[in-house]
Amino acid sequence: MSKPYERVGAATGLLGADGSQRSTIFEEMSALAQAHGAINLGQGFPDTDGPQAMLEAATEAIARGANQYATIAGNPALRGAIAEHQHRFYGLELDPDTQVTVCAGASEGLSATLAALVQPGDEVILFEPYYDLYPAAAALAGATIRTVPLVPPTFEPDLEALQAAFSARTALIVVNDPHNPTGMVFSQEAKEKIVELAQRFNAVILADEVYEHLTYGAPYSPIQALPGAAERTIAVSAISKTHSATGWRIGWMTGPAHLMSALRMVKGYFTHSAAAPLQEAAAVGLASGDDFYLGLKERYAHQLRVLVEGLADSPWQIIEPAGTFFAVADVARVLAQKGFTTAQELCQELPQASGVTLIPLTAFTTEGYRSQVEGYVRFAFCKKPEVLATATSRILAYSAG
Repeated sequence: MSKPYERVGAATGLLGADGSQRSTIFEEMSALAQAHGAINLGQGFPDTDGPQAMLEAATEAIARGANQYATIAGNPALRGAIAEHQHRFYGLELDPDTQVTVCAGASEGLSATLAALVQPGDEVILFEPYYDLYPAAAALAGATIRTVPLVPPTFEPDLEALQAAFSARTALIVVNDPHNPTGMVFSQEAKEKIVELAQRFNAVILADEVYEHLTYGAPYSPIQALPGAAERTIAVSAISKTHSATGWRIGWMTGPAHLMSALRMVKGYFTHSAAAPLQEAAAVGLASGDDFYLGLKERYAHQLRVLVEGLADSPWQIIEPAGTFFAVADVARVLAQKGFTTAQELCQELPQASGVTLIPLTAFTTEGYRSQVEGYVRFAFCKKPEVLATATSRILAYSAG
């Protein structure tokens, strides 16, 4: 069998045929943004801080001396806050001692789940475009990756392809809902189909829900709330996006006790535990009142409007997202205007030519799906309104030039 780094390189397209390592599109675009002083709407991190009470709790915990290892399962107060959060918003009943585990960001939760529950030769199903961690973590576990297309321009899943992707070798399906990079929120029909197939083929559902509080239509309902789903679903979330603390690396996994015990065994050898004082502070942040969560959604809805209205009636055709702080745009007219073939070529020119950095949607795809999204880019609108207004003005000036 190939070496782990070779499997990751093959799964992510970062290893050339000659064995040389390529940089990711995110590294490339961020370097260009820095070199040209461009506004970076490529990377998904907020430019504001989280709730003041949470920040003060972190300072207080450090000053009090809460600076040694937490348990592998996580700070009891945070595990209790996570269980209460799941009940408060979704009516789910969880035992914080056996069904909740704190991890070093959602990334560790996702990686630990794949490492614990998938073995070489198993198949893992991903919807594509996908968050780029998924194929890398699946490859490290020695799994074969099967993908299901999200069909542009709505990016709804192809349910016939979904059914065809399942087999006796399917161990796990990753459901990122709300979805990065497209901003799509899975329909009830799609979620019910996923649960039905997971039951039929005895597969685990790995639900990446880090954008759970960022939806702009109907209230969000997680897949594990559906009948028959809870006993086979590991749900992963974090304070990173909701509480504007991507650098804290505080996330969690919830699910049935028999799966959680396996995850804790593996997770303990990844990081042992996330930062102890920040776990205490995260418990305070997670218990924020309704005003915080409502204000969060209103703030991002306003920032989305700044982006959409700023590019209205232009060649940059924004597809309004139902969730997350990402929006996809069809830039076929821009490509034709500028003489480019792909969005990647456009994105490579933008930082210097317009002072704005974006990411081509092809960065989140396999080779077979890539042609369907060659003309799409992803915007991250997790920036202050004035920053977004400046960015849209620069983009329009570039288009008019």
